[in-house]
Amino acid sequence: MSDTIFALATPPGRSGVAVMRVSGPEAGAVLDALAGSPRPALRRAVLRPLTYADTLIDQAIVLWFQGPDSYTGEDSAEFHIHGGPAVIAALAEALAALGARPAQAGEFTRRAFENGKLDLTGAEGIADLIAAETEGQRLQALNQMRGSLRTLYESWRQHLLEVLVSIEGEIDFPDEADVPDQLSSRAAAPLRALLAELDQHLDDGRRGEIVREGFHVAIIGAPNAGKSSLLNALARREAAIVTEIPGTTRDVVEVRLVLAGFPVILADTAGLREAADLVEAEGVRRALARAEDADLRIGVADGRAPEEIAALAPRLRDGDILALNKADLGGPDQLPPEGRFLTLAVSAKTGSGLAALEKHLESLVAERLSARETPALSRARHRLAVQEARAALERALGALSRAPELAGEDARLAVRALETLTGRVDVEDILDRVFAQFCIGK
Repeated sequence: MSDTIFALATPPGRSGVAVMRVSGPEAGAVLDALAGSPRPALRRAVLRPLTYADTLIDQAIVLWFQGPDSYTGEDSAEFHIHGGPAVIAALAEALAALGARPAQAGEFTRRAFENGKLDLTGAEGIADLIAAETEGQRLQALNQMRGSLRTLYESWRQHLLEVLVSIEGEIDFPDEADVPDQLSSRAAAPLRALLAELDQHLDDGRRGEIVREGFHVAIIGAPNAGKSSLLNALARREAAIVTEIPGTTRDVVEVRLVLAGFPVILADTAGLREAADLVEAEGVRRALARAEDADLRIGVADGRAPEEIAALAPRLRDGDILALNKADLGGPDQLPPEGRFLTLAVSAKTGSGLAALEKHLESLVAERLSARETPALSRARHRLAVQEARAALERALGALSRAPELAGEDARLAVRALETLTGRVDVEDILDRVFAQFCIGK
């Protein structure tokens, strides 16, 4: 924190403009040395020649931000230079010669966190916003960056602190006349209410994590049912090899799509049958594993083969899709009755029925992942911390009537678990993991 750091805030390579950021106690002196006097007015962009050792580096737009009113909370400067590699290298050399050092990954945002400009969930929201590729990811990251999770977790923390007051009252003043007997019993109702809120937060179908990582759809079925053809049709390109030879697909083939503004990972898998060799057996094993872990399964069967349909149906779950392929070659007189999953007649070859399949798939993704009133857990770290807080609260509730001291300790452990979410507790290994995911320059 005592060093002055610098980094390129725009992607490396040639560009019209590149932005070099500087932050730290010597940022003002560095700015003066390169851009001369007078120093630019706060937050005002000015055009200045940048010189070092009597050599002109570039004509640049420079900005000055005085701490704590900056992104990092420190004195900061920005140099908007021409984006040629030689210009960037020359400015970096000058900054290093003036005593600044290259920033590590995420160091600007980590300084903002350390200086109280944002909490840890907000920092993670910034990282997610930079990485966002779809509209759904952008909205979730933006809400988290603006404090949706921080507000929720801080409200839980405040409620827990109020509960602790009741518990500590009985522990510290058991004989005082103005402290009612069994004061800790007042904590039972709020503890139960808080437990219910935590359970609701955890029971979200991993919505937030899926928005970040992608909604996984596994295409499964017998060999030559048309799984690879369906993948190619939905991807609108030849992503998987298609032949008439059964067992062409041996490994999992993935395609990334965007449906309803959310990332979807569509996976073609090996045909499900008795394997003819070790390679195919491994492919079948991977197909079954992908189907088990997927958020949704699309079962593909030849609509003219009742035995295929009967064998595939038990592998599908509630809400899955059964696609009866090769409708252009004929099929059953009527579709099987709808039950746990939707059944559609399609033809991957002619495109018949694919629009309805894609529309239904899009509506399923939107229904599962669209924003709710309560912000979603967006990372495994969050889920583990909330689960830890929930377990401590459950122990506290059980110990409330028989051992208030233990209940108080468990309530404090729950508070600590919630504080790790926002970064109130200085857990160094958590901070290192979070900020290591950032790009250089942020």
